[in-house]
Amino acid sequence: MTKSTRGNFFEDFHLGQKIAHAVPRTITTGDVSLYSALYGMRFAIQSSDSFAQSVGLERAPVDNLLLFHVIFGKTVPDVSLNAVANLGYAECRFFAPAVPGDSFTAVSEVIGLRQNSSGKTGIVYVRSTGFNQLGEEVLSFVRWVMVNKRDAGHPAPEPVTPDLAAAVAGDTLHVPDELRFSKYDPGLAGSPYFFEDYKIGERIDHIDGMTIEEAEHQIATRLYQNTAKGHFDDVLQRNSRFGRRIVYGGHVISLARSLSFNGLANGAFVAAINGGRHVNPAAAGDTVYCASEILESTALPGRGDLGALRVRTIATKDMSCGKFADSGELAEDNLLLELDYWLLTPCRS
Repeated sequence: MTKSTRGNFFEDFHLGQKIAHAVPRTITTGDVSLYSALYGMRFAIQSSDSFAQSVGLERAPVDNLLLFHVIFGKTVPDVSLNAVANLGYAECRFFAPAVPGDSFTAVSEVIGLRQNSSGKTGIVYVRSTGFNQLGEEVLSFVRWVMVNKRDAGHPAPEPVTPDLAAAVAGDTLHVPDELRFSKYDPGLAGSPYFFEDYKIGERIDHIDGMTIEEAEHQIATRLYQNTAKGHFDDVLQRNSRFGRRIVYGGHVISLARSLSFNGLANGAFVAAINGGRHVNPAAAGDTVYCASEILESTALPGRGDLGALRVRTIATKDMSCGKFADSGELAEDNLLLELDYWLLTPCRS
């Protein structure tokens, strides 16, 4: 008998299964500082208490993507410790702002299962929900992950693929009641471009690149208490199909969000993630570039001071995104990430 665990394999999951994840996590100002150091985040509301207070908040909130990664990390030991790859996301909604000092827990429900044709792996779909110390729901998202089987001969379950929304409806996005953009200072925020200045179909090359360092991507993944083996165990990964450690996909998401400041600096909050896919794995030494396309814009009910932009951001490896910005063309071999999400953005009026 052993008191340690090798984690869940595909055959350990069943439809409707609910998993309460360990361990509770308090996000501190130290976590926020480390997150900023890893990605170079410059969005004004998350960077400055005084700027946050000027738009009605008590203090600078925790970046929504840091909150997402922390809740995601809670789910890894139970859902994806034996994963081959995290494949995609859908229906991610943020419900309540978080501030340093808040504590979080997570619960997941298995909503879909499908064994792959090889018989060695299967796809597990889960809906994960994060709660703060008051029991309030702070975010919810669906993800699907390819998980190894313990025994290739174990019978396949009846395949169930959940029916997921193509996008979160823009007019249903949560906006904090206290948030008011009437005194938003674009000069301090770093951009003169407001909600009205972005047109559907517009593509923006964010220009700058950032090279992934081995130590940094592992520090980032540990920050989220994400224990997936593929990011850390070099001995194990030498015998994998990649032949080396791979970067946590969320690390690429946050790099792309940081780089998008050059062109989307007034995209104040990530309010929802409609969908995302990790097209190719990233590894240390890869340089990430990104570009964005405006897919949709919507006015929010009862709010004349802000609107929502639906944005598709792509991240590429070792190749600038200028060609995509000019023509919309993509080189799939160099594509790391496609992310479809909503940004809350101040209106000019």
